[in-house]
Amino acid sequence: MVSGDGGPPERIPRQLPADVHGFVNRVEDLARLDEIAGDPADPAATIVLVGTAGVGKTSLAVHWAHRVRERFTDGQLYVNLHGYDPGPPVTPHEVLERFLQALDVPGQAIPADPESRAALFRSVLAGRRMLVVLDNAATVGQVRPLLPGSPGCLVLVTSRSSLTGLVARDGARRLSLRVLSEEEASELVHRITAGYRGHDDPADVLELAGLCAHLPLALRIAAERAINRPWLPLRDLVAELRDESALWDALTADDDDESDAVRTVFAWSYRALTPAASRMFRLLGLHPGAEFAAGAAAALAGWSPGRTRRVLDDLVGAHLLEQPQADRYQFHDLLRMYAIDQAKAEEPAETAAAATRRVLLWYLHGALAARARLAVDPPRWTPPGADVAVPAFRDRADALAWYRRERDNLVRAVRLADDLDLPDLTWQLAAALYPIYAEHNHFGDWLETSTLALRVARRLGDRVAEAELLESLGKAHTQHFDRQRGIELQTAALRLRRELGDPLGELKSANALGLAQLRVRALTAARRSFERVAVLAGELGDEYWLALAANNAANVDLELESFEQAQRLLTDALARFRRLGLRGNEGDTLRGLSRLSRDLRRPAAAYEHIRAAVAIARAEENPAREAFWLLEEGRVLIDLGRPADALETFQRAAAVQRQLGDRSREAEAWDATGTAYQALGRAEESVKFFRRAVSVLRELDETWLLACALDHLATALATAGSSGEAEEGRREALTLFARFPDPRARRHHARLSAVLGT
Repeated sequence: MVSGDGGPPERIPRQLPADVHGFVNRVEDLARLDEIAGDPADPAATIVLVGTAGVGKTSLAVHWAHRVRERFTDGQLYVNLHGYDPGPPVTPHEVLERFLQALDVPGQAIPADPESRAALFRSVLAGRRMLVVLDNAATVGQVRPLLPGSPGCLVLVTSRSSLTGLVARDGARRLSLRVLSEEEASELVHRITAGYRGHDDPADVLELAGLCAHLPLALRIAAERAINRPWLPLRDLVAELRDESALWDALTADDDDESDAVRTVFAWSYRALTPAASRMFRLLGLHPGAEFAAGAAAALAGWSPGRTRRVLDDLVGAHLLEQPQADRYQFHDLLRMYAIDQAKAEEPAETAAAATRRVLLWYLHGALAARARLAVDPPRWTPPGADVAVPAFRDRADALAWYRRERDNLVRAVRLADDLDLPDLTWQLAAALYPIYAEHNHFGDWLETSTLALRVARRLGDRVAEAELLESLGKAHTQHFDRQRGIELQTAALRLRRELGDPLGELKSANALGLAQLRVRALTAARRSFERVAVLAGELGDEYWLALAANNAANVDLELESFEQAQRLLTDALARFRRLGLRGNEGDTLRGLSRLSRDLRRPAAAYEHIRAAVAIARAEENPAREAFWLLEEGRVLIDLGRPADALETFQRAAAVQRQLGDRSREAEAWDATGTAYQALGRAEESVKFFRRAVSVLRELDETWLLACALDHLATALATAGSSGEAEEGRREALTLFARFPDPRARRHHARLSAVLGT
């Protein structure tokens, strides 16, 4: 599927969990869902499926969703909101980020504030036919921001609450799910046990169903227990369960018969587990999330991977744990609460604390191993040792897959470490993750974890950790277009590292500060920052940082039109990067040499440099560098009199920037596309692309780029005969160029002043 504006292909999200194995009964409820969803007189946009815990809401919702999914040609979105989990529920803010990314909205295009994020979600879904399943919602507030705003989409919500507000205010249709009838409950037991047991007395089956309160969750667990003891008459199993029920009645004053029945079945099955399986079950209640890998379970128990998998298989077989896919396990929320209760009741405090620390260390070392593959930025601290098998990755793809699976758990691990007052793990987990967040623009996770960890580091008085987290937050804000806040935080990190006498840390902070200053065109300040990097790198004898400082300073000199100095620095950087064998950095220096040659009116030399740079980016499969360097290639092609080739190059750059989520550089590519159309004499097309660039750059407050795009738009408008609008654009560009004191800005300002006669 190709996007309507010529952008990259759109993926169709298909997020439904696997259909329920052996689904039976609920014929009337399925028919009712079909009726509500398909009623031409009153087509539902939202259906709320409500019922008591364990009644089978999720099973019915997922099964029905699979039945009707072909009606929703633009895909399905699914989320478990964990509204009734013992831990914090998933917020609409978090869900919107995941949904928008699944809908191909780049990370940097996702707004930070909840209302704007919800509005963007509604805009993206407008005109689409999509099924959205919101499982386990506790409140109307969890659901309302996730509702589409136009017809064509259907939202299916499951909840234990009636969610009256959705019905009264949002027009949702509610379907209450009852417990199974005696006949349906008996059919479910027979279906599960068929082929495993002989003929059971129907009266015994009915009594078993009654003890399970006719709830599917409890019935499946009890039936699995019967399968595992095929030689035992069902009446004996019923007697055991009846005794367990009597014990539970004596221990509780709860009037909720259904809840009592479920917990009775849980206790009955739990007591039948082997010591190893029962210990694993309750330790899993200490895990920060409801879903986990076998490696995390092994860390909790302190066992080998092989033994852990065998015990997990036993728990899956007993229906006390689900396995939705290979190496992923999860709890029903009721079972998770029961596991937590058992951990509190039976696990000594010291062993529970040790288990929790082991699993948090598993996540810390996993994050560091993933970081080594994804970001190539080693930590500057020594993490605590982990006496468990920690994740290891074959390559970048393997590390990225692990990170994507564990992303939610990693955030929850930081929260849990803080809740349990484990400050060393809190800040190190956050610091380990931030280069990965920077690579993938996961700003919500990045800002939350680093902000929490910075608070912890300050409470500890750990100034090394504080500097690391100030740098993290500085980069997050810079990349998320709050450049001034980024500069403030990087300045604080730099000051702290100077006070600590940490030259390598100071060097890194000075470089990060210089890059942020360059992005806001504070050129003199950026030049000073990179000069400081060069001094520190020389004192440390660090060849890599000497090369990087030269290359970054040259980029400033190019903007300042100090061409001789830029030539010297780029030549030095290129030689150093080649000696170090750093091909990617070599390519960036070649891009700088292309820009230099273009400014000096040497397009043939520029083309040679930029073609070599783009070839390096492609050889290293680095789309971010390729997209950025393609902008330079397109500009060189225009100078060579090849605007048609430049047009194709700019469109490729824009498509990749969209996939990467860099809205600023995507807008640069649109602006450049306008210049190509202009060179082809196609003024109307150029105006469209200039307008598009101006709109985004104005939104991002990218002052310099906006001034350039307004200047280009005004020229195109004048060519197209819109002289009044052209003058308005030139006046705004003139005002913006006046904010910058550098020679290039002054020259643009003088030219526009002459045109306007001011």
